[in-house]
Amino acid sequence: MKYSKAYQELKEKYKGMVKVWPEVTDPEKFVYEDVAIAAYLLILWEEERAERGLTAKQSFVDLGCGNGLLVHILSSEGHPGRGIDVRRRNIWDMYGPQTHLEEGAVTPNDNTLFPDADWLIGNHSDELTPWIPVIAARSSYHCRFFVLPCCFFDFIGKYQRRQSAKTQYRGYLDFLTEVGSACGFRVEEDCLRIPSTKRVCLIGKSRTYPAAAEVSMDEQRTQYISSRRGCPMSPPGEGLGALDAAAGHALGAQAGQRGAEARPKGLWLSGFHPREKAERVRNCATLPRDFIDQVVLRVARLLLGGQQSDAGSAPRGGVEAWNRGGSLSLAEVAGELDRETLQRLKRECGGLQTLLRNSHQVFQVVNGQVHIRDWREEKLREEKELEARKTRICWFFTHHPDGCVLPSDCCPFAHGPGELRPAPAARKERQLL
Repeated sequence: MKYSKAYQELKEKYKGMVKVWPEVTDPEKFVYEDVAIAAYLLILWEEERAERGLTAKQSFVDLGCGNGLLVHILSSEGHPGRGIDVRRRNIWDMYGPQTHLEEGAVTPNDNTLFPDADWLIGNHSDELTPWIPVIAARSSYHCRFFVLPCCFFDFIGKYQRRQSAKTQYRGYLDFLTEVGSACGFRVEEDCLRIPSTKRVCLIGKSRTYPAAAEVSMDEQRTQYISSRRGCPMSPPGEGLGALDAAAGHALGAQAGQRGAEARPKGLWLSGFHPREKAERVRNCATLPRDFIDQVVLRVARLLLGGQQSDAGSAPRGGVEAWNRGGSLSLAEVAGELDRETLQRLKRECGGLQTLLRNSHQVFQVVNGQVHIRDWREEKLREEKELEARKTRICWFFTHHPDGCVLPSDCCPFAHGPGELRPAPAARKERQLL
């Protein structure tokens, strides 16, 4: 009941963000999802204050904060905090000076600690997700964490599922629970009411060991982290790392300082690389046009039985004789392509399947089976499809051995350069604003 009330209040308060959202992402999904996460955290922290007899609102740091809306809401609701992300977003300028957002990479090491933060947040924090319990544990004895995992990352690189009896998602949640436990947290799991398929969060708000045991506990963390990849830790350095001040501030004793001296200074595990500042487009859209055309034509010929095309031809023998082609599995199509082509597609995140799905004018990919699209079965239902009529050349008119199955006045694509219309630039500009 508390959550529902808080969610409705925040939704009403921040619904205006949907109308002014400057990012290319779906505003309703991202705004209301962050509103829901903020409502959950606010209730969680309210109950924590009541349990601990606290009056001051908890401070936080959001690692990998993305659009920064969660930071903005929590800050506006009175919680001191900041967000850090490797790439600045357009919307950051809209929040105002009370929302503290920083552009910069977060690399897990002794210089990336937050001794003054009560909570560390990882909301879809990708490669930082498994490190957040570690950073929280080493920042101070009283630092807690909240993670809402989405993409599957290990300490270095992608997470590899090790138990076939579990789904990858379940296995990843269990792995993060294991990380939190190895760091000395009592890890709790909950399911959020958010518009996302990845709704399970993990929370570490108490420790399994007393503050005086920090030295031995940190040795255990170090061994666990190293065991994930079998990589040696960075060589020890001279002097004390940033953990000393954090532990001293939290414990008011010598235990934290001894913990830092016992652990190598610097990087906690060699090989970690934060994501690049410039977000790379990895959906096959950046491949050369002639390369894409060659692959599309080759796959189409496989489905059509190897027939060659007569450019600009009309359907021979009427539409009833139009060759719809056969059906091949993605594996069968891949088996007909050379290794170099497949590797080039694989580097573009999604590979062959992504290219075929992007070429939706020509192909249908259903349940792993590839078919030639028959436009007699298609209907232009959306306004944007009507606006885009005749803005591209009809692939079938140019390449299909029987030409296009539709007459020119019914086909949404241009039968030759003479029918081409300019693309609706105004609509594209609106999408980019």
